[in-house]
Amino acid sequence: MTSVNELFRLKAGLHAPAQPSASDDLSFLDGIDNGTIFPGFCDVHVHFREPGFSYKETIRSGSRAAARGGYTSVCTMPNLNPVPDSAENLEKQLEIIRRDASIEVVPYGSITEGEKGERLSDMAAMAGNAIAFSDDGRGVQSEDMMRAAMLEAKRLGKIIVAHCEDNGLLRGGYIHDGEYARAHGHRGICSRSEWAQIERDIRLARETGCAYHVCHISTKESVELIRQAKADGVNITCETAPHYLVLDESDLKEDGAYKMNPPLRGRADRLALIEGIIDGTIDMIATDHAPHSAEEKSRGLEKSAFGIVGLETAFPILYTKLVLNNVIKLDKLVFLLSDNPRKRFNIPLNGYSVWDLDRHYTIDEARFLSKGRATPFIGERVFGQNLITVCNRKVVYKAEK
Repeated sequence: MTSVNELFRLKAGLHAPAQPSASDDLSFLDGIDNGTIFPGFCDVHVHFREPGFSYKETIRSGSRAAARGGYTSVCTMPNLNPVPDSAENLEKQLEIIRRDASIEVVPYGSITEGEKGERLSDMAAMAGNAIAFSDDGRGVQSEDMMRAAMLEAKRLGKIIVAHCEDNGLLRGGYIHDGEYARAHGHRGICSRSEWAQIERDIRLARETGCAYHVCHISTKESVELIRQAKADGVNITCETAPHYLVLDESDLKEDGAYKMNPPLRGRADRLALIEGIIDGTIDMIATDHAPHSAEEKSRGLEKSAFGIVGLETAFPILYTKLVLNNVIKLDKLVFLLSDNPRKRFNIPLNGYSVWDLDRHYTIDEARFLSKGRATPFIGERVFGQNLITVCNRKVVYKAEK
């Protein structure tokens, strides 16, 4: 992180290839006197909904929202139509990316055909264009299927990225099985539905030697299992999302903007997640940006679709809630948002963003570039406004004056 005055005006820079060079046209920085430069953020877990669900989000709108949030690289999850389970289906998404993306967008291939958990996808045919393999949105229920997937991924030199959820333990739940659910008559999702499948997959990863990454962990048990697996030498990483670090079930409201999967857990879970990012058990923060239409999110906690948006609010929320409250240092936050995801997924640095960290404002969904509007952070007072995002030496976002 470097001030604009110190860095750009001296024609110095960040580590290649992100830094401006002395020959670059830096006129777009005119008028910026109070900026801090960060390497382009990298989100390994977003949903851009195209092809198949473009009424929720598109590659164009999603990548613009990402650029506004300071992201220059994102990885898109495969719960699409068609599911990218073959080279042919993956190419349909790649065509849209090449045409419409304003930042680097790298897709996942699915683990199983149609994400149905019955037969492996054509992983070998997709390996050249898929960042990794995931059935995100669904846990792979069969142990034998997950073992086969891990063995194939290991052969291909790819990572298995797992949404961990045991369907047999869900019992129709839709928020955390905790105090709020009991007090308000809601059906709960138990923590075991997440951590039991992580426990199984750790055993399989140890057996197969596969590189394994766990999506959006939310429970204290998940943190401890992953901490121990790392100590044992398992090739494992994990992510959590901003909302699990700053909210818990005590913040719930009867509003679909508070419904996501996994759900907001208890206070002890949130504190365990914070401890996990402090001690390095949790490797990165990913938004799980999951836009839906306004109608789909207007049905309350029980009937709204799972998922909230996060790309445009992630840094300001985390900076305000964690850094300014001395929970973590600013360089640690940047490490979680950029350095570590790029290292694990082998995504080179390709840009930077310039932020005014003193600028404070209220989060207003009407200003979002994403088609999605549902977030529990509407109306939050935050610090940190992105002024400019540059990807591959091209300005892809510039804030309105």
